[in-house]
Amino acid sequence: MSDPYTELAELAGGFIHEIKNHLSTFGLNLQLLAEDFNDPQTQRERRGFERVQRLQNECERLVEVSNDFLRFSRIEELNLQPCDLLLVFEELIDFFGPMARNSNIKVNRYLPSDLPPVYLDSEIFKQALLNLLLNAEQAMPKGGEITIQATISPETLTLNLIDTGKGISQEGLEKIFKPFYSTRPGGTGLGLPTTKKIIEAHGGTIGAQSEPGKGTKFSIRLPLKISKEL
Repeated sequence: MSDPYTELAELAGGFIHEIKNHLSTFGLNLQLLAEDFNDPQTQRERRGFERVQRLQNECERLVEVSNDFLRFSRIEELNLQPCDLLLVFEELIDFFGPMARNSNIKVNRYLPSDLPPVYLDSEIFKQALLNLLLNAEQAMPKGGEITIQATISPETLTLNLIDTGKGISQEGLEKIFKPFYSTRPGGTGLGLPTTKKIIEAHGGTIGAQSEPGKGTKFSIRLPLKISKEL
């Protein structure tokens, strides 16, 4: 018997894909309309141009939400390979580093040199970690620090990502992994739920600790003895 959740995710994914096709047509026509209003000469034309721009922004917003939802709903079978986490983080920080510097954020890494290989779909796993880094950046609009730690036990590898941002209330902690919950204006509320889904697809778990004004700590626990059948 097929999984009802899988069937629902596939149905929703197909529905969103169809909506994106219509949004592409809508966006193209808005672009053409904006070109017609590009040099407004009257107050009426200026109002029309402003309304077209607002519609373009809303259209872009809908495309962003659609893309985030498709990523969330289509985390399917992973291509698990033994990966060097040091290399995974090196590639991730190379990508995130310029953004961090522009935001006055220092990234500290405390990763043991003898980290064992972990079975990962490295590209998808990096997306999960990037979501956490972006979440931390948004929590520190005036800059701060992100600390990445790793510890090893006989059967588990634990990754901690700690920021010095504004923190999260207890009520917020209970909701942050729920789809479409966001406290950020313009946020889709799918970044952290997608991260959770990716971590769980790797056989791991993720949790968060935080207090308002005292930063946030996300902890990821991954099994070291992971089967390729996951």
